Amino acid sequence: MKYLLLKHYRGGPDRVVDFPPLDQWEPRAVDAHIRFMQEFARRLEGSGEFVSEQALSPEGAFVRFDGEGRPPVTDGPFAETKDLIAGWMVIDVESWERALELAGELSAAPGPDGEPIYEWLEVRPFLTALPTFTQ
Repeated sequence: MKYLLLKHYRGGPDRVVDFPPLDQWEPRAVDAHIRFMQEFARRLEGSGEFVSEQALSPEGAFVRFDGEGRPPVTDGPFAETKDLIAGWMVIDVESWERALELAGELSAAPGPDGEPIYEWLEVRPFLTALPTFTQ
């Protein structure tokens, strides 16, 4: 079963963030954080549970269709992923419990002071079948 692990800029359900954005960290702290992520991914490659990962740039736009012949509308009134999502990892594991276990480990990446940041991660299963609707 494949799962998407989303890393957020703004913390989790309680929106508590106890560390500044990554672009305000000392270079050595950024290197340690990235190295942790890379080592985590290598370990999952070895166990066959790693699919892919990518950090995201904060630039981007929220876009929607605004009618034939009209330019798309950008930067609407809603929160945008460029403000929320820092990156993602796709894993392929045997169970929901294993996905949660790995997300918990990934949450302990080092922060600006070298200590684990206990970052909230969103865990989402890939849709494996279309939902069925009854009338």
